[in-house]
Amino acid sequence: MRLVEAAPTATIVIVEDEAAIADALAARLRAEGFVVEIASDGLRGVELCERIAPDLVVLDVMLPGIDGHEVCRRIQRDRAVPVLMLTALDGETDLLVGLGIGADDYMTKPFSQREFVARVRALLRRSQRSVEPASKQITAGPVTIDPERREVRRDGRLAHLTPTEFDLVHRLALRPGVVFTREQLLEEVWGYADGSAGARTVDSHVAAVRRKLGADVLRTVQGIGYAFGTPGQASTP
Repeated sequence: MRLVEAAPTATIVIVEDEAAIADALAARLRAEGFVVEIASDGLRGVELCERIAPDLVVLDVMLPGIDGHEVCRRIQRDRAVPVLMLTALDGETDLLVGLGIGADDYMTKPFSQREFVARVRALLRRSQRSVEPASKQITAGPVTIDPERREVRRDGRLAHLTPTEFDLVHRLALRPGVVFTREQLLEEVWGYADGSAGARTVDSHVAAVRRKLGADVLRTVQGIGYAFGTPGQASTP
């Protein structure tokens, strides 16, 4: 009888100082088959991530010791692990800060555990897709996109994009000028089965990309969505 090899189990670290929230999220993830470790503050979170190299980190913004933004910087320093940030804040600036320093997605408290698990699974699927055969290099004016290296350069200078930011730019650049709705991008880039929620996630990532690559790279089509623009031409903010 031929044995079927079991699928590898993802390891997830939760960095959350509210024990009730951390325990509830961990219990749900374990019930879904994941291996879960918990850290109750920022420094312990960094140490835990360095020690076990998780497949994904769930990271609260407001933490004792060092905050979630600094934790994200430190754990992303040598390894691009997917990060899902949890925040009680709903301001655009706060979200952009989190996305700008390496987070792949965010959820604003309170949220449903069902939506939480869906986001976790989507991020893990995306990180696994990154090892698939890459497409050819794309050059558009001063911007060069290298799918094999997962790098984007403008005027020869490397832009430090998060994994999600890279996937967003690459997806749009594969069909320059074609307008994608937010719902399409949530399904095709983030991997969400239901693309009707989380439009602000797309907007926040677009804003972060523009800060790093220039406002002319991603073009806004009011009331519809976004397209890969022609670098050198102004884009609607």
